[in-house]
Amino acid sequence: MKTENIEGLTLFEINLLIQQGGRFIMFPNIMSKLKSIYFVRPEEKTSKYVLKHFIKNLSQGWRSFPLRPFYISKSLFYMAIGGKDYTQNILADLNQINPIYNPNLYCLEYV
Repeated sequence: MKTENIEGLTLFEINLLIQQGGRFIMFPNIMSKLKSIYFVRPEEKTSKYVLKHFIKNLSQGWRSFPLRPFYISKSLFYMAIGGKDYTQNILADLNQINPIYNPNLYCLEYV
């Protein structure tokens, strides 16, 4: 999965923005397996991401005739709740990739 809107941010800055109200959200594409996760900053609204994914799901949902109402209603549901919150999952992955640095103080002591 691709995470967007975190270009140039360090792990410390991401944690700080999350404490201020930022979050990682995902709007699943109903027909395809490709998913994008967006980092929404504290002062940012999710409406620009919602509209993009709803139009995409609406156009893809009409292609499959028997399941059309299911796909459209699922897309409307995610639009209404503001997407799936993946903040804790992404933070766990980021901390695993870039762990917090804890130096060995014994090696730093003056001998």
